Amino acid sequence: MKKVLTATCVLLSVAAAGCSVGVREQTGGGVQQGGPIKLAVVPKAIGFDFWEKVRVGAECAGSKHPDVTIHWDGVHAESDVSGQQSLLQDLLSQGDVKGLVYAATDAKALADITKSAQGRGTTVVNMDSGTTPQPPDVPVFATNNVAAAEQATDALAEQLGGQGKVAFIEFQPGTSTNETRAEGFKKGLAKHPGLQLVAQQSSDSDYNRALQVTQDILTANPDLNAIYAANEPSVLGAAEAVRQAGKAGQVKVIGWDTSEGEIQGLRDGVISGLIAQNPFKMGYASVNAAVAKIRGSADPLPDPDTGAVLITKQNVDGPDVQKLLNPTCENPPA
Repeated sequence: MKKVLTATCVLLSVAAAGCSVGVREQTGGGVQQGGPIKLAVVPKAIGFDFWEKVRVGAECAGSKHPDVTIHWDGVHAESDVSGQQSLLQDLLSQGDVKGLVYAATDAKALADITKSAQGRGTTVVNMDSGTTPQPPDVPVFATNNVAAAEQATDALAEQLGGQGKVAFIEFQPGTSTNETRAEGFKKGLAKHPGLQLVAQQSSDSDYNRALQVTQDILTANPDLNAIYAANEPSVLGAAEAVRQAGKAGQVKVIGWDTSEGEIQGLRDGVISGLIAQNPFKMGYASVNAAVAKIRGSADPLPDPDTGAVLITKQNVDGPDVQKLLNPTCENPPA
């Protein structure tokens, strides 16, 4: 009887997820027409809370199939576009990867990777961020970033009473995620003419850079009322700059993701709202979709919108929010 490796996930903490790899007996009912499936699952970067939760979901999905193995790997910075290109090319060149599930660090630069993979007969699924162009047969399991960003801007307008000066800290111009979050934010601003955008800077998805640009913005705009930050490092850097300036609570900070530091900032009143995505669901749905496509399933794929919830100090301890913050394979978020 043939043995194959499978990944079984165990959540270690909010900020990090661990995975043990075991050996299972293949008992039949495996992959039709081609044997076991090896999937390469590649986030934008490893080491971030968001992507660790994606890994929990991806490896959980893999563990449901005794003939599926998950190879998780990634670069260490979301700005390392060339590094991700090289990594993906190396994985494809190994020849045993039947499915590629990845989040594109740059929508245009990574389009050729998808094309190359499909040319080799490798199934491709995107999670969180796709490419430009996006092939019609490559699904993207992601948050509806435009709708969620617009919701956050509405909340910010409510917190400011409809009036105020706002700064925007984006993170990686050129990525589909950054651009759609910017689109939703500015769409929200258009509905609230009392909100004035006075500064827009990129953090390059780096905490120290976010801290620096926010300090500069606060110096140039001493009457700033709020900051919209588009990802985890941007939120953390902006919040620390506001804290150091002695303006916690005075300058509202609203942004994306739910790392341990962000949740603590929310509890401390430095952050006024966080858009909580469902990274577990992104990883889980993407892997299941890749397996289904490889097996030639005729069943329709699930809704690619993995959902988002606005978290505040008032609802952070609710059971549904806690599932999002602490996802496990045994008790997954909806």
